[in-house]
Amino acid sequence: MKFSENWLRELVDIPVDRDALMHRLTMAGLEVEGVEALGAALAGVVVGEIVACAPHPNADKLRVCEVAAGAAVPLVIVCGAPNARTGLKAPLATIGTTMPNGIEIKRAALRGVESNGMLCSAKELGIDADASGLMELPADAPVGTSLAQYLGLPDASVEIKLTPNRPDCLSVLGLARDASALFGTALHDPPGAPVAAAAGATRAATLDAGADCPRYCGRIIEGIDASAKTPLWMAERLRRSGVRPVSALVDVTQYVMLELGQPMHAYDDAMLDGPISVRRARAREVVKLLDGSEHILDDGFLVIADRKGLHGLAGIMGGHDSRVTDATKTVFLEAAHFAPGAIMGRARKLGLHTDASHRFERGVDPEMPRRAIERATALILAIAGGTPGPLTESVLAADLPLRAPVALRRTRLARLLGIDVADAEVERILRALGMQVEASADGWRATPPSHRFDIQIEEDLIEEVVRVHGYERVPTRAPRGELLGPVLPEARLEISRLRAQLVARDYAEAVCYAFLSTDLLLKWQLFDNTVMLSNPLSADLAVMRPSLLPGLVAALAANRRRQQARVRLFEVGRVFSGGTPVDPSPVESERIAGVACGRAVAENWASEARALDFFDVRGDAESLFALTNAADAFSFTPGGPAWLHPGQAAEVRRDGVAVGWIGALHPDLLAKLDLDDDVFVFEFDVAAVSRRDLPRAEAVSRYPSVRRDLSFELPEAVPYGAVEAAIRDAVGETLARVVLFDRYAGPNLGSGVKSLAIGLILQDRYRTLTDQDADRCTALAVSALESVCKAKLRG
Repeated sequence: MKFSENWLRELVDIPVDRDALMHRLTMAGLEVEGVEALGAALAGVVVGEIVACAPHPNADKLRVCEVAAGAAVPLVIVCGAPNARTGLKAPLATIGTTMPNGIEIKRAALRGVESNGMLCSAKELGIDADASGLMELPADAPVGTSLAQYLGLPDASVEIKLTPNRPDCLSVLGLARDASALFGTALHDPPGAPVAAAAGATRAATLDAGADCPRYCGRIIEGIDASAKTPLWMAERLRRSGVRPVSALVDVTQYVMLELGQPMHAYDDAMLDGPISVRRARAREVVKLLDGSEHILDDGFLVIADRKGLHGLAGIMGGHDSRVTDATKTVFLEAAHFAPGAIMGRARKLGLHTDASHRFERGVDPEMPRRAIERATALILAIAGGTPGPLTESVLAADLPLRAPVALRRTRLARLLGIDVADAEVERILRALGMQVEASADGWRATPPSHRFDIQIEEDLIEEVVRVHGYERVPTRAPRGELLGPVLPEARLEISRLRAQLVARDYAEAVCYAFLSTDLLLKWQLFDNTVMLSNPLSADLAVMRPSLLPGLVAALAANRRRQQARVRLFEVGRVFSGGTPVDPSPVESERIAGVACGRAVAENWASEARALDFFDVRGDAESLFALTNAADAFSFTPGGPAWLHPGQAAEVRRDGVAVGWIGALHPDLLAKLDLDDDVFVFEFDVAAVSRRDLPRAEAVSRYPSVRRDLSFELPEAVPYGAVEAAIRDAVGETLARVVLFDRYAGPNLGSGVKSLAIGLILQDRYRTLTDQDADRCTALAVSALESVCKAKLRG
């Protein structure tokens, strides 16, 4: 919202300077985004009139002008502006004037002709951006008068940033109301006396949209001069408010909107046929708007129509065919109240954004249309003449919005603000903001005015009190009492520990979207039992992710396409599934996942290049398991989902319960994802890998250990985890450690057979083991391997 500072000061007495005013508005919630000072250095600039204008004798593009400036003899001015002509009145900077850009005007000879000042454009004066020619002043501008005095300068164009709940401040009157309450000074309402009808012409209006348009006011004015020029004072206020003047009739409607906050429209009455109807658009109905654009509508739009067809989109923009032009003789003024819900989003749907839609979407005073018609009528009669007819009003009283009283408790006010505001001050503030206030035993009951759509609950009133009373008057106090930190159970690892461990293993953390495309999930064979979004941002983000891996692998592929040969990424995040037939509610769980490809170690001089393999990534996963103090509880079983390589995949279990997968991606999936290198992945439930066994302190045995080595053959399909588990179960507590120090498979052993060499480290905490003890433990281990793992001891 842009406005002229002088315009605001005309409507309310403001006892402070510009800087203090801007600070006070900002502190009251009307954030000042910018202030553009206008005409601050125009001493020496007067109204001049060109009384003679001739070509320069030595320059084709220059003219020699004689300019009357209030002195006995006209001044000779050399000017290059294309619109310099006899009879034109324009600003004249006299000798000795310092312009806003710092240039001092001096007597100078231009191509042999002495110039005694400078005729100015609006841009050179710092009051507008127009530099196309001299600033043209009205013919009645008094010659020799100070330009600043004539234009009402100095002034400032102020831009404020409003929150959506304050549409009442999208007008100078609304800002003046707030300023009046802030400074406790008088508010001077703009003129709004009813204009007596001098003719009988009327145009009826029917309201066929119910609560979407419960009030419609109109008036016919005959015999106007549509070519009349907009007065300078109005044009300047429009410019300083960010609106370019167009024509007298359009400028009046724009001016009233800026002044009172009520959007209006002027129709050429000769182009209307029969009564006005405010109704819903019919399917496929077409409207041509003021800007020349045509739009196909549906029944979600409100339209203004007559018997011939559509004449505009209600609350957005008027129609092209019934627009006012310089040939218009009779004008029909319209001011209506449209419900915010009926306008909201309609302009954006058509790619439009207008001042009217901006206001109606947020809420316009339902009591303002009649006053706006009267104000616009008076302005048009003063500028363009004419004969007004009676003001007509159609209203659905039951559908007009009503402001219900809101209770404000004294104790609640003090509790939320932390200070006591005097009862008299609370009542003054509420009444200054236009509310009807009734005292009650525990506080007040305030009925908001019709223009305050945002006052609905007690907290709204408290906000009004504190912003007018002054946020800076609320003391800053430190909170009392102790703040207790979160209690972190020792039996659970913090997520940060898991992240730090993977970072230490040369992984980088990634954050991927929680939404994936259907096509990607179909490639992964993960589309079953997923959670679909009912209103996705796009087709590529239509499904909640059932796994972290598709997003991570996509990130890996993006890095590979950017010449990153060695990539390691991990993510901790939530995944989603569709639930069960018994309970179809979506289920979410937290997972930790990693992806890796390229070399096993970064390129360096101390080691040979080696491609990453399954056991490198398994080592990374086992480093996570080690943090739980229960690494032995995790086991790897061959197998896994269909998207993993059948020969390089394992299901990971903890205490026999599946907690995730690890392995290489299937070659078919790599081809679908356009990846040309092996990619190894893992994904585990965070709950499983963050559950930690509490460490227990035990005395170190003072007795020596004994080692027995075993070499045996067994089927290739038997995993080493089963071998170690069988040995531990058979030997018991005497077994301190198991070491696998050799593995062999080859033609000497036959197909499907491997050879393992294992060292048993035996130790007792209370005595030295004898050879008989060691032989007995070895025999137990051999017997278990033979029976459980189908192993055969080698000689």
